[in-house]
Amino acid sequence: MGFNCGIVGLPNVGKSTLFNALTATQAAEAANYPFCTIEPNIGRVAVPDERLDICANLAKSAKIVPTQLEFVDIAGLVRGASKGEGLGNQFLGHIREVEAIAHVLRCFEDGNITHVEGSIDPIRDAETIETELMIADMESLEKRVTSAQKKARNMDKESKAFLEVAEPALALLRDGKPARTLQVPAEQRAAFKSLTLLTAKPILYVCNVEESAAATGNAQSERVAAYAKERGAESVVVSAAIEAEVSMLEEADKQEFLETLGLKEAGLNRIIQAGYKLLDLVTFFTVGPKEARAWTVQGGSKAPQAAGVIHTDFEKGFIRAETIAYDDFVAGKGEQGAKEAGKMRLEGSEYVVHDGDIFHFRFNV
Repeated sequence: MGFNCGIVGLPNVGKSTLFNALTATQAAEAANYPFCTIEPNIGRVAVPDERLDICANLAKSAKIVPTQLEFVDIAGLVRGASKGEGLGNQFLGHIREVEAIAHVLRCFEDGNITHVEGSIDPIRDAETIETELMIADMESLEKRVTSAQKKARNMDKESKAFLEVAEPALALLRDGKPARTLQVPAEQRAAFKSLTLLTAKPILYVCNVEESAAATGNAQSERVAAYAKERGAESVVVSAAIEAEVSMLEEADKQEFLETLGLKEAGLNRIIQAGYKLLDLVTFFTVGPKEARAWTVQGGSKAPQAAGVIHTDFEKGFIRAETIAYDDFVAGKGEQGAKEAGKMRLEGSEYVVHDGDIFHFRFNV
């Protein structure tokens, strides 16, 4: 599994259309009225990575297994969601369960599709949802902080540790800033994550533009790009309508169709690339005659942690990792050639995984 991402936004911005296209299903009903998505739809997609195909070809692998990305289509939030408006409490709970948020913003004009706010303004829409999430976080923290403060007066160690991260986060939220902007020391990051704050989640702004602007973006998507950059977030431009068309085509016809529109790749690829950058994820491979498989780990992970993604026993009994960099694997036309060129390394438990590494793990259980 790569990561799971909740697709959120106001009603009628193209969330379900995009979800259907990205997962190449019609699992989510796309309709021109709010709350057509009542339960979060979940879809998994293979993460496109040409390196995996090249490795499989060189190794003559019988099977190719890409890593996967999970999308959760969450029903449209509205102003007042933090107070329960529009089934808000239920949907806020769904957001709490995902690793990252893909916030779809409507950046196109279409008189046939109503907008819940009556006009097109993606920055206003972004701030509407951010405000609702901050209010929900603030209310959640206030209750917990009050309880912890009482316990801390009685020298409760757990409560004191909780307050060390909760109180600064609450102060930030009261100041109108999302929790993700808090500078958290490395030793407190696990405790901070355990607060499960909505606004602590990394956010990717997805600008849904008209078909003619899919390759270049438009004035509205440029505003969003600047807005995202100011906040240390990522943004990507897609046309949900085009993605829906692409999802219906045969694989052989997709690239030709995209090129006629001036696009080098589908929006899915750009969303995944932006998501991996946002979450600081890297991909490594295991390659052999039986299968070539891609795996995802957090940037900075060490070799035993990567082994543990495959199986917990691999991490527990880790001895060392036979490692070949992707470029060396390709240059050597496979594992044997890389070995003969002296490009296979034996790495120990302190080795930090690099994107594209090809591993054979040695372990003892």
